[in-house]
Amino acid sequence: MRPFLSHPFDDDKLKEECGVFGVIGVADAANFVALGLHALQHRGQEAGGIVAYDPDQGFNSARRFGYVRDNFTKADVMATLPGELAIGHVRYSTAGSKGATAIRDVQPFFGEFSMGGAAIAHNGNLTNAAALRRELIERGSIFQSSSDSECIIHLMARSIQKTIPERIKDALRRVEGAFSVVAMTRTKLIGVRDPLGVRPLVLGRIGDHGWALSSETCALDIIGAEFIREIDPGEMVVIENNKVESFRPFSPAKSRFCIFEHVYFSRPDSILGGRSVYETRRQIGVELAREAPVEADLVCPVPDSGTPAAIGFAAESGIPFGLGITRNQYMGRTFIEPTEQIRNMGVRLKLNVNRALIKGKRVILVDDSVVRGTTSRKIKDMILDAGAAEVHFRIASPPTAWPCFYGVDTPEREKLLAATMSEDEMRDWIGVDSLKFISLDGLYRAAGEAAGRDATNPRYCDACFSGDYPVAPSDKLEEGFQMKAAQ
Repeated sequence: MRPFLSHPFDDDKLKEECGVFGVIGVADAANFVALGLHALQHRGQEAGGIVAYDPDQGFNSARRFGYVRDNFTKADVMATLPGELAIGHVRYSTAGSKGATAIRDVQPFFGEFSMGGAAIAHNGNLTNAAALRRELIERGSIFQSSSDSECIIHLMARSIQKTIPERIKDALRRVEGAFSVVAMTRTKLIGVRDPLGVRPLVLGRIGDHGWALSSETCALDIIGAEFIREIDPGEMVVIENNKVESFRPFSPAKSRFCIFEHVYFSRPDSILGGRSVYETRRQIGVELAREAPVEADLVCPVPDSGTPAAIGFAAESGIPFGLGITRNQYMGRTFIEPTEQIRNMGVRLKLNVNRALIKGKRVILVDDSVVRGTTSRKIKDMILDAGAAEVHFRIASPPTAWPCFYGVDTPEREKLLAATMSEDEMRDWIGVDSLKFISLDGLYRAAGEAAGRDATNPRYCDACFSGDYPVAPSDKLEEGFQMKAAQ
C-alpha cells in the first residue's frame, strides 16, 4: 500500500532525490545515522533505510516507508542495528518507480562479494542507467529494484578488482551523470563525488575517533560533529582505523555544482562551497530588489523557502517585511484527503493568509521558483480573497524552463510553465499585477560570482534554467529528448 498521497502544494515544487549519511568509529552508529537522516529529511520523505555492521552479528538493515521520526526512533528497530559503522539514506524517487515506490527500491543497497559484504547509498541520478541496465541484464544480472543506483552494485559484482574500494572505483568509472555516494564494508566508510561535483557531500569529525559523511553540514550539527571539509568533485575518501585516505579515481573535470542547492534544496543552516545557504538566499532577495523594484506596502515570503530572499528584498527595497502567510507545520505529506471537496481546498490545508496584515495592501510575494504555476495561482487567489489591493510576484530563481536529469524530480519540459510561456504570458496566466524572476547573472552574483555567469565557463550546473547540460543525458536522448541548440 502506498503510504503517501501527494498534496497540491507539494506537487508544484522541485524535489531533491535523496540524502545520504554515514558514520564510523562510534558506539551505536545507527543512532547517529538516524539523527543525521532526520536532519536531511527535507531531501526525501518517501522512505528511509539504514545498514549497520557489527563484528558479532554481521550486516543488518532496516528499510521503512515514511519519515525518519516515525521509524528510526523506535528502540526495537534500532536494537536490530548494532555496531560502530552504519550508513543511511532518505529517498524521494526521481528514477525508477516514481510515485510507486516498493520497499525493494529503498536504499542503502547491499551486496555480498567474495571479499565480503558492502552497502551503498547514492544521491543523484545516472544518466546512462537504462543502457547499463540493459547491458547488465544481457550478461546475467538479476535486478531487484527499479532504481538506477542498483546498477552500481551490479557493476561492482562484475569487477575483477580485489578490494571493495577498487570495485567501487571500477563501477563509478562506468556511470554518467551525478552521484554522491556513501558506502561501507565491514571495516571502511567510503565517500565518493562525481567529477563535476553536482550533488554535495561533506566530511565531519565526531570526537577523537569517529567520522561522518553527509549530504549537508546541518546533519553534522545535529550529532555534534565538527565540519572538516567538503569532499572534492571527483574525490574518493576511504575511512578506516581513524584514518582518512583520499583518492582521485576519475579524469579531472571542471566543477559544476548544482546551483539549485543554494536556491531551494539545501537547508538554510547548511554551508555549501564555503558559503552560508541562508546568506546566499538573502542576497538573492537583495539582487532581486535591485533588478525588479516595484512600489508596494508589504514584502511577504511564501513559506518557508521564500523567507530569506524576502528578508533580503525588504531590506534592500525599504519596504516592510511581514509574515502575511502562515504555514501549517503539522500538515504533512501523510495527510489523507477523505473527499474531493476537502482536496479542492488545496493550498489552504498548508497555507493560511494573515487577513489583518494583508487587507488593503499592495503585496510583494517572494517565492523560490515557479514550476507548473498552479500553486502560484492558488496563493494569488488567497491573497486577493484576503483583501489585498495588488499582488506582485518576485521569484528567487530564473525561469525553470528545462528538466533536470541529475537527481531532481522535474516534470516533462512541456509541463514547465517557463518552457511554453514568456514572462509576461506567465504573469497573465497566474493573474498577478507583475511577475519578475531574478536573472541568471543576478543569481550568480548572489552566489558569490561578482561578474555574474561566465557563459563560456559557468561555475555551477544551471541546466534547469539555461538548458546547458554539463553531461549529455544519454538515456533521455535515446528516448527522443531534444537538447537546446548550440548558440
